[in-house]
Amino acid sequence: MRTTTGWQAAGPTALRRVSIERRDLRPDDIAVRVDYCGVCHTDLHALNAYDQHGQRDQHAEAPLVPGHEFTGVVTGVGLEVTTFSAGDRVAVGNIVDSCGVCAMCEAGQENFCHSFPTLTYGGTDRQDGSATLGGYSREYVVRDAFAYPLPSGLDPAAAAPLMCAGVTVWEPLRSLGVGPGSRVAVAGLGGLGHLAVKMAVALGATTTVISRSQDKRDDARELGAHDLIASTDTQRMAAARDAFDVVIDTVSAPHDLAPYLKLVAMDGTLSLLGYLGPVTVEAMDLLIGRKKLSSAGSGGRRATAEMLQFCADNGIAADVEVLPSSQVDTALDRLRRNDVRYRFVLDLSDLSDLD
Repeated sequence: MRTTTGWQAAGPTALRRVSIERRDLRPDDIAVRVDYCGVCHTDLHALNAYDQHGQRDQHAEAPLVPGHEFTGVVTGVGLEVTTFSAGDRVAVGNIVDSCGVCAMCEAGQENFCHSFPTLTYGGTDRQDGSATLGGYSREYVVRDAFAYPLPSGLDPAAAAPLMCAGVTVWEPLRSLGVGPGSRVAVAGLGGLGHLAVKMAVALGATTTVISRSQDKRDDARELGAHDLIASTDTQRMAAARDAFDVVIDTVSAPHDLAPYLKLVAMDGTLSLLGYLGPVTVEAMDLLIGRKKLSSAGSGGRRATAEMLQFCADNGIAADVEVLPSSQVDTALDRLRRNDVRYRFVLDLSDLSDLD
């Protein structure tokens, strides 16, 4: 086994620095020195499974090392690896394996694998049954097929959130055919929303932000949005009825979908990305205008590689605040309070055991 250092859950609001084990390299594995790892709301949800004494509930995997959007440098390769060499820059997202043979995997949608994809943390290794430990660590060992070359035009810190937040918004934008002439609204301007705006604009869409107030108008403009509508402005919301081909809903808390469905044009789509719990929809809100309700999450290997290259070609990366990994508890606490613009990224160089 290989030994490295990482941040392991010690309760719902705290992590502790510990020594962790990685597997020896299999023939199709690469070892990655993790340089930058994004902090995702999924990490908060995973930590909530732990009580104040660091004990997991019956549904949680243990131990928990969060982190599933990271960039780094290859430090070693397995005997059968031909696509990477030591020193290559790479990116890894929230999926590190899949069955490879089901209809979804064969279609390049490993994120929808019928036997469920192996997650970067909190998952189960398909060969030895061990729990996967995430990117809040200085080294990660991953199948070469689920690592991606990091294009030279992308800053590694700002690119890390592309591997979760980025591909999550990329999938619906591409699958729904967003391009020149499309009218797109993005509800919520956070970690997901700000990347949805950047990508929609780069794809050629006329893009509007829907926010609770006008406070983020300047931010929306800086990101390239053409307009902002306050969801509390009943007159403007009414005037925007049937105005958008695609509405990307990144609001993470439970909320009423009806106001957003009213914004969708005939045969258009409301895509839910932020809140993935139970929702209630009036059928008439879909019937009038033949509107569609969809969702998306993560992306397959083909889409992830395509997304990275598109971002490199168009100068797209996340707006990030980089903190040393020793301040991980601070980052998580501020994320709980939505005190970030727009994504925290941990610099793992202070876990210097591989330097």
